[in-house]
Amino acid sequence: MAKTTKSFLALLRGGNLGVPLVILCILAMVILPLPPALLDILFTFNIVLAVMVLLVAVSAKRPLEFSLFPTILLITTLMRLTLNVASTRVVLLHGHLGAGAAGKVIESFGQVVIGGNFVVGFVVFIILMIINFIVVTKGAERISEVSARFTLDAMPGKQMAIDADLNAGLINQAQAQTRRKDVASEADFYGAMDGASKFVRGDAIAGMMILAINLIGGVCIGIFKYNLSADAAFQQYVLMTIGDGLVAQIPSLLLSTAAAIIVTRVSDNGDIAHDVHHQLLASPSVLYTATGIMFVLAVVPGMPHLPFLLFSALLGFTGWRMSKRPQAAEAEEKSLETLTRTITETSEQQVSWETIPLIEPISLSLGYKLVALVDKAQGNPLTQRIRGVRQVISDGNGVLLPEIRIRENFRLKPSQYAIFINGIKADEADIPADKLMALPSSETYGEIDGVLGNDPAYGMPVTWIQPAQKAKALNMGYQVIDSASVIATHVNKIVRSYIPDLFNYDDITQLHNRLSSMAPRLAEDLSAALNYSQLLKVYRALLTEGVSLRDIVAIATVLVASSTVTKDHILLAADVRLALRRSITHPFVRKQELTVYTLNNELENLLTNVVNQAQQGGKVMLDSVPVDPNMLNQFQITMPQVKEQMKAAGKDPVLLVPPQLRPLLARYARLFAPGL
Repeated sequence: MAKTTKSFLALLRGGNLGVPLVILCILAMVILPLPPALLDILFTFNIVLAVMVLLVAVSAKRPLEFSLFPTILLITTLMRLTLNVASTRVVLLHGHLGAGAAGKVIESFGQVVIGGNFVVGFVVFIILMIINFIVVTKGAERISEVSARFTLDAMPGKQMAIDADLNAGLINQAQAQTRRKDVASEADFYGAMDGASKFVRGDAIAGMMILAINLIGGVCIGIFKYNLSADAAFQQYVLMTIGDGLVAQIPSLLLSTAAAIIVTRVSDNGDIAHDVHHQLLASPSVLYTATGIMFVLAVVPGMPHLPFLLFSALLGFTGWRMSKRPQAAEAEEKSLETLTRTITETSEQQVSWETIPLIEPISLSLGYKLVALVDKAQGNPLTQRIRGVRQVISDGNGVLLPEIRIRENFRLKPSQYAIFINGIKADEADIPADKLMALPSSETYGEIDGVLGNDPAYGMPVTWIQPAQKAKALNMGYQVIDSASVIATHVNKIVRSYIPDLFNYDDITQLHNRLSSMAPRLAEDLSAALNYSQLLKVYRALLTEGVSLRDIVAIATVLVASSTVTKDHILLAADVRLALRRSITHPFVRKQELTVYTLNNELENLLTNVVNQAQQGGKVMLDSVPVDPNMLNQFQITMPQVKEQMKAAGKDPVLLVPPQLRPLLARYARLFAPGL
């Protein structure tokens, strides 16, 4: 029991149960009757809390310094409403006993406002409620709405500015992370303030309704139940009603004012007193002009001379003091501030290994109009498709593709995107962010209205249409593709062409870990037969040829056997291709037939002699044998023609060549006719 009590007290001291207990107590006030003495304490605490919140709001240099404010606003509003319910119960049950039946706080506030005249006091109280509801609360609500909207609209630009500063080396990674958190926190804060302001407005409306209920209900109860005269019942219940409403409206007015101050803060340089001193009173000429106006009003016949003369003298004295400030001291102060700021920034931005940005294997930069494609609120369409591209490429090649980073880049055009491989731009394109791409097919009939263009990935002619034209385009036989799919297709094409460059030493480790889990002994023999440098060349050669590394067991078996004969990565890759011939030719076989182009005998013999002579003259890589420029020019012309002829005939572009010529011709095919 003692241990449980200690644990409970520890939770209270740590604040883990304090706030929930306070909220439960606030809610309990709606149900449980409260004595007048406790009501006095709670009303006083409510006023003190509102004053503290207002002072913190005034002294805060920026809204995020008081990020708890929306939550405090909701809790205090809830507390004020429950106090109204509790005080209404006391007023209606015991109001006939006298004004002090609802507590000294309610009685005192009511007497101060009424001041001996119930009608005047009632009118003053109504004016106070109107000011709170119409002016302060309504204004704060509107400012919160606008601030929340513009803060959310400005988020992409702020994020891009942070990335730009980080890329330029003006800030380090930790500072960039802090700024990003501040941007997100600022958006969350103004969004919460937008919602909290609705509670404040509802609280003001509830205050008016509670006032009417207390007044009408109290007078009726006093007259019909307790046989009070109409005059006595009116005076007695009006006093308590106004007192009750005032002790609730004063904190409400203070919190509404605090909310308005928080959401209207613009400068981050200091609190309000600092800003007033450096902005409102900064210009002596303005103060002298105001002095002259006050003096003119003071000498106008019929005007109260003393107040205007007093303020004229005060403004004149303030302007004189501001104009006499030592200019040298001010310049020295500014110089000192600049020096201090420079030293601070220098100390915070020292260059180290941690400040140098790492090169990302694959990254996609977006212009600000394309940022919506990675918005969580819209389902992250681009992120989902990029994830699918990465999965498909990884599955097809048998290696894990590095993560594709997506980020904003303010240097790009609004609708432009760029694809980077190992930190170098591989390709870029500009697409209409708000349109769909209509791609004609063999079944397309007619032309659809839109902006003519080309597919960024393959250069095919397309038409960019409005989303409303999608159904029409589909009916006309077009393939309709959204912007996210267009970008993902482009990324897929570019990344596939750079797979060998993206494969590195760490990938070999992961690949061999998989091999070890399936064939531990084979993995040991492979590691003993070939080192990582040799394996990297072989694997990259296979990936360059489009050979998947999924069947790593078969590949490792061939490499272990062939490594006893040669260490040449091209010959080793050729042996692997021979072992994987069925899986390599499978995509091109149709009904057990394979349609291919072959070399004529004269060209084949000529190339064979060239390769043999190069090998006899010294060690030359099979894919780097020197070829006559005229023959090379013929390859450049003929290979694309062969590819297009086979595609036009509905056949896969396949060129069948002898094994010893394949490395050389494959290299030229990749240069002159990709896909052959």
